[in-house]
Formats: sequence, C-alpha cells, structure tokens
Amino acid sequence: MTSDYATLPDHVTVQQALDILRREAPDKETIYTAYVVNTQRKLIGVITLRELILAPVGALISELMNHDPIFASVHTSQEEIAALIARYDLMALPIVNDDQHMIGIVTYDDAMDVVEQEATEDFHKTATIGKLESSVKQASVTLLYRKRVFWLVVLVFGNIFSGAGIAHFEETISSYLALLFFLPLLIASSGNAGAQSGTLMVRALATGDVSLKDWSYLLGKECLVALLLGLTMAAAVFGLGIWRGGADIAVVVTLTMVLVVIVGSLIGLSLPFLLSRFNLDPATASGPLITSIADVTGVILYFSIAAWYLNL
Repeated sequence: MTSDYATLPDHVTVQQALDILRREAPDKETIYTAYVVNTQRKLIGVITLRELILAPVGALISELMNHDPIFASVHTSQEEIAALIARYDLMALPIVNDDQHMIGIVTYDDAMDVVEQEATEDFHKTATIGKLESSVKQASVTLLYRKRVFWLVVLVFGNIFSGAGIAHFEETISSYLALLFFLPLLIASSGNAGAQSGTLMVRALATGDVSLKDWSYLLGKECLVALLLGLTMAAAVFGLGIWRGGADIAVVVTLTMVLVVIVGSLIGLSLPFLLSRFNLDPATASGPLITSIADVTGVILYFSIAAWYLNL
C-alpha cells in the first residue's frame, strides 16, 4: 500500500480539480484516479482523470463522482485485494480503516506482484515444498533440503500401506502372476486422475470460482466425468488384459480401472474441500499427497476385485 494518492473535495469544480491534480501530480503514485474525501478524510466517491477531462469545467465533483466506490479494509488479505483489482479492472484500490478513513491505495502493478508471489507459493505447495523466502537459484542446499524432506518422509510411510496391501494378497498374486503386470498401470491411472481433479479444485478454490457449498454439486458432476474417463481407459486396456492374462484377468483389470479412476478423482476433488473446511490451505492437497492416497486405495481395490472375481 502507498500513501501517495490524489484526493479531491466534493465541492470543487472540474476546473479547480484539474488545477489541484496538476499541482499534486509530481508527488503522487498515480493521478489517473482521484479519491473524493470529506473533511474527516472519509472516502465518499471516486472520479477518473478521463471523466474530469471530458466534463464541463464548471461542473461540480459531487455531481460527477461515483458515489459507490470499490474499496478494501486494512484487514483484507493481499490475495483478496489483488482479486478485487482484477475483478473490477481497477488501476488502484483505495484502502480504508475501521472508521472509513482513507489511508492508502494498492496499485495494479503492486497487486500483480502479489499474484505472482502467491502463485509461486501455491506451485510449491502442490509439490509439497515448504515456502521459500528466496529464489531457487539463491537458496542454499540446506534450505532446499529442509523445505522438501518433511513431506517426502511422511509420504514414504504412507506408501507402506501399499506394500502392506500387496502382502495381504500374496496368495491371490501367486495364483495369477499376470496381475502384477497391470499393478503399476492401474495405480498410476488412479493417481493421475486424482491429481488432475485435485489441481482443478485447488485452483478453483484459490480464484473463488467455487466455494465449500459447491462440494456436493461438484461431487455429482465429478462422478459422471470420472465414470466416462474410467470406461474409456478400461476399454483401452481390455485388449491388453486379454493378451496378457486371458478373459478373466481382462475383466478384473477393466473393472478395477473404472473404479480406481472414479475413486482417485473423488479423492482429488474432496481433499481440497476437506482442508478448506478446517481452514487449511487447499494447495496442501498436492499431487504427491493425492497420488499416495490413491495408490493405497488402488492396490486394495485391485486385489480385492481379483480375489472376489477369481474366487480366491
């Protein structure tokens, strides 16, 4: 926020306002938008330089100004301020305190700097990397190690459940070794579908395109989308299943493909909403986290379906 902004009283004429702006211009961040304040410096309107130039020189500012200006509070987060500037295509956004006294403006270029910083932070979070205070080029080896090691260790222990699931179905696997051929393919498909869905929801929540109340609607829509994706991918691998393991294995693989894509997609959609519900950053619902959960679920689903269908 900067305090170098142009203000005008509402009782002056256009000619007087232009004279005021001409005197103030050298010391102000911008004069393209002038903020109309009363004697207590309360924001009561806004007028642009274009409007002043085109207006009759004798017209009063009170007759020309926008009486319902867009503004933000000192308590508004920088992300919300940047979103307001982008939504209303503003050159600058006035900032007021609790008494509606104007104390500064945030300009468009400063808001875009914030957007870039927040986008970079979200990208790092989607890869389960802690916030970097400096650029990657300037960061030390120790810093990069500390920012990355926590989630990698957590996810290592999370993937132990995948191994436990495989161990639990040893008899099923030993009876049909062809099942192992399709294991990486299936769990990768589940993780990829989940990562796609999760990325869409994290971004939609960050931009305000969706909110917590939209979860049930989006869940139904995602079920239909995931079903179509699952059926398409199942059709793609059915012939491979026939060639590699015969008709029974092909049925198991296609059934599993449909289910793991649906489950992975629903995990990817729901996890950002769940984190938001508990006031956590939905960007934490990263690709690696969603993929790890989808991997465990995929292993259990695959071998459970195989054991059921093959009567093992």
